[in-house]
Amino acid sequence: MQKLLIIAIIIVNFTFIYFFIRDLLKHKADVMKEPANPIWTPISQIVIFFFSTFGISDFAISTAIFPKAKWVSMKKLPGTLNAQDVIPIFVMSLAYITTVNVGIKTLLVCIVCQVIGAYIGPRFVVKLPENTIRTFVIVGLLVATTLIVAGKVGLIAANGTATELFGWKLVVTGFLLFVYGALNNIGIGSFSLTMATVYAMGMDPIAAFPIMMGGCAFSLPIGSMQFIKLDQYSRKITLFSVFGIIGVLIAVFLVKSIDTSVIQWIVIVVLLYSAYSLHLGNKKAKPID
Repeated sequence: MQKLLIIAIIIVNFTFIYFFIRDLLKHKADVMKEPANPIWTPISQIVIFFFSTFGISDFAISTAIFPKAKWVSMKKLPGTLNAQDVIPIFVMSLAYITTVNVGIKTLLVCIVCQVIGAYIGPRFVVKLPENTIRTFVIVGLLVATTLIVAGKVGLIAANGTATELFGWKLVVTGFLLFVYGALNNIGIGSFSLTMATVYAMGMDPIAAFPIMMGGCAFSLPIGSMQFIKLDQYSRKITLFSVFGIIGVLIAVFLVKSIDTSVIQWIVIVVLLYSAYSLHLGNKKAKPID
């Protein structure tokens, strides 16, 4: 069953890559004219996905960087956050699913539910006004910050031992993963939320990683293909996301463990500052009819 899951992940992600390359070729004259910096963007991708491999939300870090650097408009930020994740998360998911033990039924339920949520979401996101998207992103930053702080002060337990779920726990977790898949599409990353859910259900903390990566390995390419179709993402940032693979491989194969405690506090400060900056942007923006 694990082999079939891996084959399915490969098929879905290569389908995304096909649609992405086709879109790049169609707009090749415009790609490098996009505002993302051709030097700092690849470097940022390496750093973002290095930390993402250890469970530090790449959505949150990217949201802290991209609007401030003016690399992408707020309107296209949700689609960009999703599309830039696809290739690095594809590599990450293969690494975790093949090395971490999780009950296959639990893994499949979480993946299917998140995919359904991700497929539905983009159709509604592209219709939202920019101020509304900015507000959702602020909420996502604050949620991520709250969950990181809760974990650091011990409000979220992280000492479970279960490797699979049954009964009501599986049903509730599946429903929540459906919601997280939909939230991905408005710029609210699912990593922190999934980790908190897995901890709350009494699972081994390491089990969060194949669930997060497995779910995203399906939901992100499926949702991102919708954003490509709707032309609501940054092609340039997504193209440079291939450099994120370097960060993933360094984290998985060269750095076996890392003390993320200090990094998490820095991330907390950055996320709060980013949320405040976006809030100021909302206040300055003219109302949208």
